[in-house]
Amino acid sequence: MHEDFERCVRAVQAKDARFDGWFYCAVLTTRIYCRPSCPVVPPKRQNMSFHPSAAAAQQAGFRACKRCRPDASPGSPLWNERADLVARAMRLIADGVVDTEGVRGLAARLGYSVRQVERQVFAELGAGPLALARAQRAQTARTLIETTTLPMTELALAAGFGSIRSFNDTVREVFALSPTELRSRAKGKPSAGAILLRLPYRKPLCPDNLFGHLVATGVPGVEEWRDGAYRRTLRLPHGHGILALRPEDGHIACRLSLTDLRDLPAATSRCRRLLDLDADPVAVDGQLSTDPLLAPLVEAAPGRRVPRTVDGAEFAVRAVLGQQVSTAAARTHAARLVVAHGEPIDDPEGGLTHLFPSPEALASLDPETLAMPRSRRRTLLALVEALTGGLDLGAGSDWEATRAALTALPGFGPWTVESIAMRALGDPDAFLPTDLGIKYAAEQLGLGGQAAVVSRSAAWRPWRAYATQHLWATGDHPINRMPAA
Repeated sequence: MHEDFERCVRAVQAKDARFDGWFYCAVLTTRIYCRPSCPVVPPKRQNMSFHPSAAAAQQAGFRACKRCRPDASPGSPLWNERADLVARAMRLIADGVVDTEGVRGLAARLGYSVRQVERQVFAELGAGPLALARAQRAQTARTLIETTTLPMTELALAAGFGSIRSFNDTVREVFALSPTELRSRAKGKPSAGAILLRLPYRKPLCPDNLFGHLVATGVPGVEEWRDGAYRRTLRLPHGHGILALRPEDGHIACRLSLTDLRDLPAATSRCRRLLDLDADPVAVDGQLSTDPLLAPLVEAAPGRRVPRTVDGAEFAVRAVLGQQVSTAAARTHAARLVVAHGEPIDDPEGGLTHLFPSPEALASLDPETLAMPRSRRRTLLALVEALTGGLDLGAGSDWEATRAALTALPGFGPWTVESIAMRALGDPDAFLPTDLGIKYAAEQLGLGGQAAVVSRSAAWRPWRAYATQHLWATGDHPINRMPAA
C-alpha cells in the first residue's frame, strides 16, 4: 500500500487509525516517521514519504515520533492473511527466530536460501531480516526501559543486543533519546517483577468469543480465568512464562512473567497471535456483510476475531483429544496428559501448575494409559511421531503443505485438519463445514445442508474462519460468552 501515494496521503490527512501498521509516513523536513493516525498536524504532501515498515523508515534515516510511537502500532494484517515466503518470514521474525537462530536459521525454517529470503523480504519491506529484527530489538528495549527497573547493562542483553554500545547507539538512533532519557519520560511506574504491556489492535474488537472460547476450552493447570483476566503458561525459546490478558478499551492489558527477559519479543508476538490482534476487522466485516444471512450477525457483533494458540503442536494434540467428544471431556483428557507428562512450574499469583507437555515428552507415553478408543490412541501417537520428526505447526509453516502432511496421518479427517489450520496455522480461510455447531447454525439460518453451506461459503473467502466464529455464536455455548469477572 505504501506505493499508492494518493491513498496514503488521504489516510494521513484523515488520521485514519485503520491504516496503522499498513504503512508509515516519514516527514522529509523533520526526519521523523509516524503512524497514519498521528495526532499532530499532518505535514504538507510534498514533505511526505511512505515506507512499508518501521525498519525501512529507520534505514532511510528517520527516527520514531515521540508522540504517536509508530514502532508500537498494530502489525500489518498482511502477514497473517498470506502464506507466501515474505509473510511466513515476517511471522517468524516477530516470533524472535532471527535473534535466536540468525538469518541462516530463518532461511532453513522457510526452506529457501539466505539470499532468496533476504532478496524477497527486502523487495517488499524495504529492509532485510536483520534490519527488521533490529527494529524489533529497539522496540523490546524501549518496553523494558519504560516498564522495568533493570540496570541498562542487563536490559541491553535481555533485549538481544550484543553490547551496551550497540544498545545505546540503536536507542539514540531510533528514538532520538538516550536510554536514561527514555526511562525518565516513562509515564507508568516501572516494575521490578512482571512486565505490563498495552497491546494495540484495530477497532472494533468483540472480546466475547475470544475470551469465551479460550476459557471454556482451557486446560486446568495450564489455563485459567482469574480476576477478569485469561491466564496461561507458555513455553518459550529461553525458558517459560505466564501471561495474563484482559480486554480494555482500545488495547489488551498484558502482564508477562518471564524466566528469561530475552523471550519478551516471542511472548508478545504469541499473545498478539493468540488473540488475532493484527487482523483488519473492517475488511473482514465488510466482506461477510455482503451475505444477507451473515450481515445481521456481523452487525450485532462487529470485530469478531479468531481465537488462536500460543503453541501449534499443543493445539494439534488437543484437537485430537477433542475428536467426537464434548468440550468437557476434551479438557479432562488434556488435564490428565498435563499431570502425567507436563513440566511443573510455580505460579505465586494463581492456580497454574504446568507447561503443556512437549511432543518430546509425549513420545514416551504409554497408549494403554489413555482413556480413549484404540483408534484415537493410534491417531495421537501418529501425530506425536510426526511432530518429533519435524512436522512444523508454527508461525512460519506452509499452510497447504502442512494440511497435506496432516491429512496423510491416520485418523485425521477434514474437521481435525481444518481446526488446526484455523487455530494453529492461522489460515483466515480455514473452514469446518462438518462441525456440529456449523450444522446447527445452518439449520437455524436456513443455509441448507453441508453442500449448500460449502457452496455459499465461496462468497465469504478469504475470511471463512471469521464466518465460522459468527456461525458458532448463534448457539448457546460458553465459548460465545465472556466469563464473569
